Amino acid sequence: MAIPSLEKPLPCKFLPSVVVEKEWLPLLIDNTRRLREARGIVVNTFLELETYALGSVSVAGNPPVYPVGPLEEEEEEEYKEVMEWLDGQPAGSVVFLCFGSMGSFAKEQATEIAAALERAGHRFLWSLRRPSEMGITGVPGEYENFDDVLPGGFLDRTSGVGKVIGWAPQMAVLGHQSVGGFVSHCGWNSMLESVWFGVPIGAWPMYAEQQLNAFQFVEDLGFAEEIRMDYRWGSGKIIKMDYRWDGGMMVTAEEIEGGIRRLMAAENDEGRKRKTVKEVSEMSKKALTEGGSSCSSLSRFIQDVIDNIS
Repeated sequence: MAIPSLEKPLPCKFLPSVVVEKEWLPLLIDNTRRLREARGIVVNTFLELETYALGSVSVAGNPPVYPVGPLEEEEEEEYKEVMEWLDGQPAGSVVFLCFGSMGSFAKEQATEIAAALERAGHRFLWSLRRPSEMGITGVPGEYENFDDVLPGGFLDRTSGVGKVIGWAPQMAVLGHQSVGGFVSHCGWNSMLESVWFGVPIGAWPMYAEQQLNAFQFVEDLGFAEEIRMDYRWGSGKIIKMDYRWDGGMMVTAEEIEGGIRRLMAAENDEGRKRKTVKEVSEMSKKALTEGGSSCSSLSRFIQDVIDNIS
């Protein structure tokens, strides 16, 4: 499928969830058509990251687009124990697994991830959260005891190289020098944070537009690694008491292990991807400086607002 903002054709299995769900599609189409009624569109991205996409929408008849990113919220909470653990790890050695504010895994999938981490042999920091009994519409909670959902002895066997936590201070972790890879749900803010800190992504999208984001970074831009791009969280249901998942998609330990190994590789194609991410990271910082692309775009936006005040 040809998408104007992507250089490569998009397979239908990577379409955003709202496109494949009949009840949401009319609302999406209506909102998209009304974008042309706007005087301008402000986007959290930067020109050097999405040159092709921004060029594809900057055509006659469309409102002007102002890329002013990357924009991020500051984290207020401190997680001293997590940061002290990272302080003790070698530079670039840790793979960080975190799936956003709504990301969570039940017992079967957590078991596959645990097996993959043991086999891959890399140091890891894993943010593991408990699914809501309401499924994808509910807010995840915290496990009281990780032994309830992880394989027997896993925490003991990996105590020297890994750490399992609940909610994670994502920006602080990505900014730490010990982190060398980020297995992510591919929410847009998380993608921009990984770019800002120059940390390569292992793409494991879950819902909303995340499959599209994953495809863009893996296939179109070429500096992310696939874990499983067509994964969709939300089918199945939680069986109460023991946090088992009944039905739904499953990503195998073999898939996860392979993705982590490629993500953390220092040589060959994956090493070149790591270098590319570092280069784009520098571009993201320059974009926000005086004279940078996003700073200039914001200035144009402000001036256009002033000029159009009636």
